Amino acid sequence: MVIDFLGGLFSNDMGMDLGTANSLIYVKDKGIVLREPSVVAMDRDTGEIKAVGSKAKQMLGRTPANIIAVRPLRNGVIADFEVTHEMIKYFIKKVHSHKTLLRPRIVIGIPSDITGVERRAVIDAARQAGAREVDLLEEPMAAAMGADLPIAEPNASMVVDIGGGTTEVAVISLGGMVVAKSIDVAGDELTDCIIQYFRKKYNLVIGESTAENVKMSIGSVYPLKEEMKLEVKGRDQTQGLPRTLNVTSEEIRHALLEPFKLIVDVVKNTLEETPPELAADLVDRGLVLAGGGSLLRGITDLLRVETKLPVHRAADPLSCVAVGTGKRLEDLAEQGSNISSWWQKK
Repeated sequence: MVIDFLGGLFSNDMGMDLGTANSLIYVKDKGIVLREPSVVAMDRDTGEIKAVGSKAKQMLGRTPANIIAVRPLRNGVIADFEVTHEMIKYFIKKVHSHKTLLRPRIVIGIPSDITGVERRAVIDAARQAGAREVDLLEEPMAAAMGADLPIAEPNASMVVDIGGGTTEVAVISLGGMVVAKSIDVAGDELTDCIIQYFRKKYNLVIGESTAENVKMSIGSVYPLKEEMKLEVKGRDQTQGLPRTLNVTSEEIRHALLEPFKLIVDVVKNTLEETPPELAADLVDRGLVLAGGGSLLRGITDLLRVETKLPVHRAADPLSCVAVGTGKRLEDLAEQGSNISSWWQKK
């Protein structure tokens, strides 16, 4: 216990939002110090890591045959253990600008429904990457803490965290999750739907980066006051030649509504399973949106119509989980300080 206390003094303990699309790192007393895509570029033949993060993401769909750019996390869990380990190690080294006496303690946000084997994989990957101690925190709880929701009160707080690989929904009271649900439909699934829409309707093949740009530029899930248009470039599936076309926000909304209906359904199912007294609290408090998916146009309007509840977006939805893991770090440090004080009295 004393070692843990001293470790807090001499190491850069960190909270990590290890997301399917992006990873964020929160360092104690410094705030968020890193935002990088969860992408690794490696040599297919030798397994050598060529790039991690932003540089690797720029290579998606643009690499020669021997170089592959991969996302080692799928649906919020580790799909490739070795690559994830290398990615975490890279992030730790990038954050640590100077050598420390002890390795860092890391708090990592995880989906609420991952299995024991998947939890162990996250812990092992972080330990092999250089962590002295790993603490796991469910993403809905981390998002609620990062959004400054009063989770310790005997009243309901509801958070909907729409990330890259998963959507996490939870009702929290007295510091615990009363109802929690998770589905593998989120930002990546919406991007894939846009790719399939162009392929089926226009015979146009577009890459992941192009589809993501379409989603961010004109994507919506509720009618807009002023609809938008965007020029999209890709490869004609029939002729094999480059081609350009103009699409509207109405078309992209049509492509997104079917998968987004699944997100709406899981929100409704969570509300249906919420105890009556806590459900009553939500009539006035409503629900809070977090995660990159919450930035999609019209999402607050759609959920407000579907749930009949007030819907709010967190002040910084992209950072909620990372900030929440940072707050857990502070809690652990305070516990260590209390233990140290007790030890000195003894």
